[in-house]
Amino acid sequence: MMDVAIGVDVGGTKALALVVARDGRVLNEVQVATPHDESNGAGEATATALTQQINELCDRHGYDASQIPVGIGLPGLVRRDGRLAFAPNLQSASGADLVALLSKSLSSSVVFCENDANCAALAEHEWGAGRGIDDFVMVTLGTGIGGGIIAGGQLIRGRDGFAGEIGHMVVEARGAICKCGGHGCWERYASGGGLGRMTRVAARAGKFPKLVARVGGDPENVRSEDVTEAAAEGVDEAVGMMREVGWWLALGLANLTAILDCGHFVIGGGLSVASDVVLPAAREYLVDLVEGYESRPTITVATSMFGPRSGAMGAALVAFERLP
Repeated sequence: MMDVAIGVDVGGTKALALVVARDGRVLNEVQVATPHDESNGAGEATATALTQQINELCDRHGYDASQIPVGIGLPGLVRRDGRLAFAPNLQSASGADLVALLSKSLSSSVVFCENDANCAALAEHEWGAGRGIDDFVMVTLGTGIGGGIIAGGQLIRGRDGFAGEIGHMVVEARGAICKCGGHGCWERYASGGGLGRMTRVAARAGKFPKLVARVGGDPENVRSEDVTEAAAEGVDEAVGMMREVGWWLALGLANLTAILDCGHFVIGGGLSVASDVVLPAAREYLVDLVEGYESRPTITVATSMFGPRSGAMGAALVAFERLP
């Protein structure tokens, strides 16, 4: 029995690879920018980058890359067989069979793929903020929004493995266009990418002079990181923008509460750890947005215990669980 596995969380911006022990300890890590090159075929650039990460970790520890179990967390619609059917924020890998590509490049038969937010939910349920809680929703706020649903202590995958694509709930009819092809998706308003988009729209309209001045005077240069940094410094424009994101986050959580009757949310991803404004604002707004809030048991909105590492840790857990 292998005592360690490698888990990789592939996001729209970066890929984080971890060596994880069976008890959840992280032993090493490598992070790289996520490639978006489609010139060599769907998923080829992604597979090359992940292979390099995995080999680097194996070299550091003296592991055999063909023997160590590897779990990959992917953004988007991941079929039960591990194929990435559709990925709005990683379109260069849409349709790719990364299990096959990595199995070939690593000469391995122990490579497994799962949705990244499902991985995060599994990690938090096993080791983190969801431990001992049999019913909760994991919400990852990154480039987009991912979701993992734990019900009765089990991950809900759905008929095809696509359950939990909560970032593509429509929260604004005919709203902002989304990379999935739809309009008004939740992730266009409550993710890191959504924060950047909404700030640039407001900046173009002349509403955020302080933020624009901080990035050299061009509204198109405002990034979500600029907003979170300014909010941490107390810049009023940025704090107001983060509170607006908190309202949009609360709206989606209220919808999930109405549908699933979930009383516990674990919030992860880069945006969740970048600001002290969004989650308190979301908790505040939930009171008015949730049907019968005062008549329900307490609804908790907790921060992920592992932050940006949850997805990669959960991917390693998937590898442990699926070993033959």
